[in-house]
Amino acid sequence: MAGEDNRELVALRDRREDVIAALSKHFTNDTLGLDEFERRVDLAHRAGSIATLDALLSDLEPAGAAAAGRALVPKTDTAETAIATHEFGTRRVLTILGSTQRKGTWRVPRTLPVVTVLGGVDLDFREAEFGPGVTEVKVTNVLGGVAIIVPPHLRVVCDGAAILSTFEGMEHREGEPDPDAPLLRISGVAILGSVEISTRLVGEPMKADDTADIGEIGQRRLPSGKG
Repeated sequence: MAGEDNRELVALRDRREDVIAALSKHFTNDTLGLDEFERRVDLAHRAGSIATLDALLSDLEPAGAAAAGRALVPKTDTAETAIATHEFGTRRVLTILGSTQRKGTWRVPRTLPVVTVLGGVDLDFREAEFGPGVTEVKVTNVLGGVAIIVPPHLRVVCDGAAILSTFEGMEHREGEPDPDAPLLRISGVAILGSVEISTRLVGEPMKADDTADIGEIGQRRLPSGKG
């Protein structure tokens, strides 16, 4: 019956969202590593039954018990300001049901996991400080948006996967990458979300238009004389 089918689909959708939220808590609490978190989120998206979804949490204790006294990142509509780090170690950007921005002058860790679930993230690297060699940005985006802005001189390699989503590569602008500049490698997966990467000059607005939210670049501008 159509009514019963609809109720089953709604129940499956709701349970999927609950499981992804629980997995996100475990990732926040360091009881799941990034690779395992990405693997389980992918399986949750593909799951066709509630039993399959429940199995993704069966070997994990309740997320609250694993982090007594620790608070989950609160829901917020206010973007975080840039946080400068003093070491090129491994930090992460985690956004759940909210928004996060990194912009201005900030020091980029050598490995930067970026995880967003039903949220938006802006990463503006135009005035950021990089260490020598390769800097890794590893994106896991579920039902959210990630906007990445880089300067024209920075060398960038993009290798992402999209599941019912978009994981866009570079939108090239004037200027050639500096062969002696650090290399930024962007990889990861977008599931029912989007990852946009664009070059912009220092001083230009980050967004292509005023209507773009955090996690979006907005309508792309064609060079003058085109379109």
